[in-house]
Amino acid sequence: MNGERRGPGFWILTAFFVLFVLFLYGPLTTIFILSFQGPNGGLTFPMNGSSFHWFNNLLFEQQAVGDFGGAFSRSLQLGLMSMAATVVVSLLAGLAFRRRFLGSGPLFYLAIASLIVPSILISLGIGLAFQVMGLEPAWFSSGFGAHLTWTLPFGLLIMFAVFNRFNPAYEEAARDLGATPWQTFAHVVLPIILPSLVGVGLFGFTLSYDEFARTLMTSGTFNTLPLEIYGMTTNVTTPVLYALGTVTTLFSMAVIMIALAAIAVLRLRRARKLAG
Repeated sequence: MNGERRGPGFWILTAFFVLFVLFLYGPLTTIFILSFQGPNGGLTFPMNGSSFHWFNNLLFEQQAVGDFGGAFSRSLQLGLMSMAATVVVSLLAGLAFRRRFLGSGPLFYLAIASLIVPSILISLGIGLAFQVMGLEPAWFSSGFGAHLTWTLPFGLLIMFAVFNRFNPAYEEAARDLGATPWQTFAHVVLPIILPSLVGVGLFGFTLSYDEFARTLMTSGTFNTLPLEIYGMTTNVTTPVLYALGTVTTLFSMAVIMIALAAIAVLRLRRARKLAG
């Protein structure tokens, strides 16, 4: 079996996969490398020295343009708000859709319809709606609503898939033992679906934290981090822009790693409880 020769199709697919990885991570690698240039570095290759100068400039010095700290704080708060709302609404919707009810089909398609509508149109529509109502668009109100049109459909789809595979025998066993509906949910259903809820929260946070198009017309007078980075591309001519990109990318990866570690811990605890 190990001595079987690979056919030409295998090598074609391997080459395609390698090209795909280079296309996906090549730009990020370029930004990462250029962010470590020396004090006299520019925006292109070849590199002019190597140091942590631009990271120090980004984190500890006042920038001539851009509000990095404020933009990061707003994106972080918006991501956490979207994460919490996505988890709660997706969980409740998943529980509600376990049984058919009048209008469940149209309601489902209406809930996920925003995925096929161009993001910029949703942003424009929400911004105009706020202006018509005499309200000032802001990142924590109209921006929050715009982000939910992006994060909620993914959370709903995940929870629908989870509950479609959920074995109701666990709930029946709990009820047979005298558990109330709340006890059944808290001690049986929730521990089983908790890793999936962590995944929903991860989707909600990362999709919101990185969202640009749906924030463009709804953030008001204060930028989120993606908008701030976009604005910097027109007036920043030093590698501090690359340092910012590296820091934000590492932050996003750290959030993903923490979420994956949480899922692994929850699954290990569940396995131990079942074994015990």
